[in-house]
Amino acid sequence: MDRHGVEGASIRRVATKLGVNPTSLYNHVPNLAAMIEDVRSLVSARIDSRPLREMAWEEGLREWARSYRHAFAGHPRVVPLLMTNAVKAPVLLAEYEDFAVAARAVGWSDRDILPLLTAFESFILGSVLDMSGPAIVFDPRGQEADLPAFSAAFATLADEDPTDPIATRAFEMGLRMLIASARPGTNPGS
Repeated sequence: MDRHGVEGASIRRVATKLGVNPTSLYNHVPNLAAMIEDVRSLVSARIDSRPLREMAWEEGLREWARSYRHAFAGHPRVVPLLMTNAVKAPVLLAEYEDFAVAARAVGWSDRDILPLLTAFESFILGSVLDMSGPAIVFDPRGQEADLPAFSAAFATLADEDPTDPIATRAFEMGLRMLIASARPGTNPGS
């Protein structure tokens, strides 16, 4: 699935890779949805939600989000696959429980906890997908006269790490912005 993404997620393809008959896999997983949940469990087990339980809200969010991004960083092609099924994996649901308890503790209402979690997950998983693409996804070279401000910003990338000129800095910047509005009453949606 890491190599082929959604296309790699079939009982037949996995069985072929393992060198077994597809019906043999059904002794281990009842269907494709269960296999996808197993993949979700394997990747999600690397997320550390302890900071949400043990640290102040903002610091806990920061460490949890970094852990979440790191857990999925090696599996970006799995992200779209996981969006095809509802989360039922106990390991991830337990992490969501930690998030909900921590959010409640700082005053979030039950009604707003899932949108808050979804905002963080969308940002984190979007960052994972950003990491998996080209190091620089835009290139205004040759259009400097028409795009002077953007071209000037692009030129600053020459001073950055060529293997990660933007993705990690963008993640940290966005995470700071999200966390700055992660208390009830600090953003228009709360």
